[in-house]
Amino acid sequence: MCGRYALHTHPDIIVLQFGVAEAPQMKPRFNIAPTQEAPVVRVRVDPEQKRELALLRWGLIPSWSKDPSIGARMINARAESVAEKPSFRNAFRRRRCLVPADGYYEWKVEAGRKQPYILQLASGEPFAMAGLWEQWRSPEGKLIETYAIVTTEATGTARQIHDRMPVILAQPEYEAWLCSADPGELLRPWAGAAFSARRVSPRVNSPRFDDPQCLDEAGRGSVGGP
Repeated sequence: MCGRYALHTHPDIIVLQFGVAEAPQMKPRFNIAPTQEAPVVRVRVDPEQKRELALLRWGLIPSWSKDPSIGARMINARAESVAEKPSFRNAFRRRRCLVPADGYYEWKVEAGRKQPYILQLASGEPFAMAGLWEQWRSPEGKLIETYAIVTTEATGTARQIHDRMPVILAQPEYEAWLCSADPGELLRPWAGAAFSARRVSPRVNSPRFDDPQCLDEAGRGSVGGP
């Protein structure tokens, strides 16, 4: 699964890598948690169909849901069932997005306690996680836009930490994920550039903390490989 991630790359780099016209004011984020707002890249619903960077709430609320609190439990969608599961299938067909990240956090039990790791491209570059987005309107008419991150079987270094990881998309795959009628072939374990994993501060365990200290190295060593 993916329950926390970071995005602190300069907005100008996000604009260039993801092909959006402009980025909203974005502050560096070091511990993005469910129910918080974060940027996603999606295609605008207009004749030009340009990409835009929009701030959505993490935790997908299906349009038919009567209780918006369900979103707190809908932060991930499994690649193996996303096309059929009622909570996600409409978004998978019509409302896909890219979730920019510099790294995501995962936890591994070590010496009887859960140790957080940051997993990121060994190059340090930002990357795109496959996402879905949805619109939900309250009985009073308030519109809430939310998203979920699609996950798949972990590979390489990531598998040493957890058996699941986000679906990572290479830059040439962005357009197909956003616009193709059937992007199912993209729902596969990552086989691209190497990821690295590094122990970080337990500060990241609490969503109250969202600062560079979350990335402080904890203990000794790191995990590396393809």
